[in-house]
Amino acid sequence: MSKLPAATKDWLAGPGLTRLWEAARKRLESNGVQAAGSLRLTSVNAQERNDLSLLLSKPLTGATVTVHLDALDTRLRASAAGLGLREVLEELGQPLTDRRAVRAGIAARREHVWSSLTSALDASPLAGQEWTGQWYDLLRRSGVPRGLPPETAIRTLQQAVQVLTALLGPERGGTRGRGEIAAMATGSAHGLDDGTWLARLVQRGIALAHSTEFPGDAAGRRALWRLVSVTPDEVSSTVLTYGLRPVGGGWREQALRQRADHHAEAHLTSRDLHNLQLQLPAGTVIHICENPRVVEAAADAACVHALVCTSGSAATVVLTLLDALAATGCRFAYHGDFDWPGIALANRIIRRYGAQPWRMGAEDYEHLAASSQAAGIPQLPLDGEPVRAAWDQHLAPTMTALGVALHEELTLDLLVDELSGRT
Repeated sequence: MSKLPAATKDWLAGPGLTRLWEAARKRLESNGVQAAGSLRLTSVNAQERNDLSLLLSKPLTGATVTVHLDALDTRLRASAAGLGLREVLEELGQPLTDRRAVRAGIAARREHVWSSLTSALDASPLAGQEWTGQWYDLLRRSGVPRGLPPETAIRTLQQAVQVLTALLGPERGGTRGRGEIAAMATGSAHGLDDGTWLARLVQRGIALAHSTEFPGDAAGRRALWRLVSVTPDEVSSTVLTYGLRPVGGGWREQALRQRADHHAEAHLTSRDLHNLQLQLPAGTVIHICENPRVVEAAADAACVHALVCTSGSAATVVLTLLDALAATGCRFAYHGDFDWPGIALANRIIRRYGAQPWRMGAEDYEHLAASSQAAGIPQLPLDGEPVRAAWDQHLAPTMTALGVALHEELTLDLLVDELSGRT
């Protein structure tokens, strides 16, 4: 219920005083909610001048009015309002926010985050090591991720100290899995997964402790974990392949050749790639596709050409395989989806490996669009920002003009014919 008499509140809330209250609210919120200092209103109109004269109990004649807030506070208390400036502002609008106190509170909580890290380091066996000071300074400069509550930041930093102590302290053990270390510190086997803030904190510490550069890719981060005898997960992510026939004599190479002989696909893990001798005959052409359905169709048709599937965006394990094949002198031909993400992926693969576009030109797109429309296949709209195809300057304009997204599955027959050696 309002503390202001109704008639008084109606008058104070009138348009002649609106600018005064807005300016006063802004000033009080910025100066610790104190009725101190002054504010200046310019281009005052006749109604504002009249209402301000009545409120301040003095005649005003100019187009500019200076209002001393302490005098306004005193005048309001002595008037029919019977309340000070802060109370009047809150009666007329929302409660005032002491922004100075808010800023001070944020600064205090931020400082508490870093003082907690200092305490955790000082209490750990890592105290006094040169790299810990560098680590602290680096973290302080980079700051806490946006939106992360201070209590969560404190807990994560303390977990990072715990993990680094286990990995770099005097009682560090032998080889352990990353999931095991994560579960020990966080209760979750995924606590140190790539992309988490905790993983980045720990990796920064490892890099500094070993005087090495912080890696920019997944392969480099796995190598960093190995420096402290932590084995990353090398079995959950796979690359789908078909028809690979490495020449090595080990059982892994023989198994791949046998699967190729029986026209069976193979899912290779990072661990497989680490142990395989991926030497193929020089000049072998490896076809690359984007969608697993192409591999399935190739296997069903007993195709003769080797095939590697990116399964969408080409995870690290896919690039690791292609890097290894490229290092042995293999050549590549690439096909993917005719949509903008598909063109972006094709650009990456073609530029990285010098791959030849495989039925990925503007004419191929036009032919596929026409044949799919003639077959009564529903037309999928082409959404998103256009992406220029590095290998064909006409492809993006043609796709934009027709406005149809065409996925790889629509051209299976042509792809399988070529993989079978029939064309």
